[in-house]
Amino acid sequence: MSRVSPSPEGPLIRQTFIKPLQDPRRRRGAQRRAAGGGSSGPRRTPGARSARPDAAAMAQENAAFSPGPEEPPRRRGRQRYVEKDGRCNVQQGNVRETYRYLTDLFTTLVDLQWRLSLLFFVLAYALTWLFFGAIWWLIAYGRGDLEHLEDTAWTPCVNNLNGFVAAFLFSIETETTIGYGHRVITDQCPEGIVLLLLQAILGSMVNAFMVGCMFVKISQPNKRAATLVFSSHAVVSLRDGRLCLMFRVGDLRSSHIVEASIRAKLIRSRQTLEGEFIPLHQTDLSVGFDTGDDRLFLVSPLVISHEIDAASPFWEASRRALERDDFEIVVILEGMVEATGMTCQARSSYLVDEVLWGHRFTSVLTLEDGFYEVDYASFHETFEVPTPSCSARELAEAAARLDAHLYWSIPSRLDEKAPHPCPQPALSACKSASTTEDPMQQQLQNLLSAPHWV
Repeated sequence: MSRVSPSPEGPLIRQTFIKPLQDPRRRRGAQRRAAGGGSSGPRRTPGARSARPDAAAMAQENAAFSPGPEEPPRRRGRQRYVEKDGRCNVQQGNVRETYRYLTDLFTTLVDLQWRLSLLFFVLAYALTWLFFGAIWWLIAYGRGDLEHLEDTAWTPCVNNLNGFVAAFLFSIETETTIGYGHRVITDQCPEGIVLLLLQAILGSMVNAFMVGCMFVKISQPNKRAATLVFSSHAVVSLRDGRLCLMFRVGDLRSSHIVEASIRAKLIRSRQTLEGEFIPLHQTDLSVGFDTGDDRLFLVSPLVISHEIDAASPFWEASRRALERDDFEIVVILEGMVEATGMTCQARSSYLVDEVLWGHRFTSVLTLEDGFYEVDYASFHETFEVPTPSCSARELAEAAARLDAHLYWSIPSRLDEKAPHPCPQPALSACKSASTTEDPMQQQLQNLLSAPHWV
C-alpha cells in the first residue's frame, strides 16, 4: 500500500512511485503502457483495496516537482563607479560636519540644482527688500510720521510714506536705484540717512554675489562636456604586432578644446599581501604620457591606444581571463574651452562586457573635395579582425622564440667555411631540431605574415 506524505513544496506526492520512475527502463515501460492504453498485466478489480494510478500521470506529477535543467550562472552586473555620461556614482553619507559647506558658500550655491538656485536667488532679493522695508516702516512709525500724514508743516523722514506697502516700495527703489521721485528721503532724518547708506552697500553686495553665482552657473563647462563623445565600447586588437586596448573620442563642436589631454584609470578590487582589501583600487593605464601621445589635437575623432606591455595590468590577461575578470576602465578628457578659457572635463567608463576582444573601430574620416568629412554615424561601429586569444605576455614570448629561431636558422659564411666541431650524426640532429618549430611559433609566424597585418 502506498504511503502518502505532505510535501513542503506543493500538494501530496505518492512516494511509492517516485523512485521507480527515476529508473530509465521503468520510465520507458510506463510510457509504453500509457501509450498502449494501460498496463499489459492483469487489471485490478474495482473492489481492490488500492488502485495503481496511471504511470503517465504520475510521471507528469513527479516531473513538476523534479529540478529542471541547470541554467548557466548569470554574471552579476558590476555597479558602475562612473556612469557613461560622466556622472560619478558616489553619494556622501553621514556627513556630520555640515558647517564646512557654509565656509564655501559660493561653491555650495553654484553646485545646487537649478530650481534651488533660482529659489535662493528670488529669496535673497525678496527677503532683503522686506527686511529694509520693515526698518523704513519702523522709523516712520517711531518718529510719528504716520500720525502726521495730513500735516503740511510736519517734515517726515521719507516723503509720501504712508504705510508698510509704501515702505516696501521705497526699499525696492533704494536698493535697485530706480528712483521714481515720488518717495524721497529728507535731510531731517539722520537715522534714515544711515539706513540708506547701509542698504546701498548691502544691496551692492547681494547683487554682486547673486549675479556672480548665476553667471558662473550658466557658464559652467559641464554642458560643454556634453559635446565630447566617447565610443560605446573599447576594443582589444593588434597594433604593430602588439596587443592594445583602444577607445575613441570625438568633439562635436567646431570650436575646439585647447590643450586637450587624456587619462585612463583601471578601477578594480585588490587585496594586499597583508590581507587588506581595497574595494576600488585605482591604477593608471598608460595612454602615451611618456611619449606625449596623451596630449591631443582634437579636431577629428581620435583612437586612444593603451599598449599592453609588461607595465600594463593586462599583461597576463588572455581573452578568457579578461571575460572572467571584474573591472572598470574610467577615461578622463580634460582641456580648456576655446570660447571661454574655462577648464572642461569629460568622463566615461567601460565595464568588462563593453570591452570587445578582436575588434577594430570603423574609419569615420573621408576626404572630400577640399575638406575632410567626419561621419559620426559610424563613430561607435566596430568590426572583427583576426586577433590571438592569448595574453600579451604569451604573445611576446612566442615572438621572442620566433626571432631566436630565425636568428639561429640562418647560417653565416664563417660557419660554412669553418669545420663544424660536432660529429656528423649530432650535426644532423641539431639541424633537424632547429628546423622544427613548435605550434605557437608556427601560428605566430603565419599570423605576422598574413596580408591583413601589413
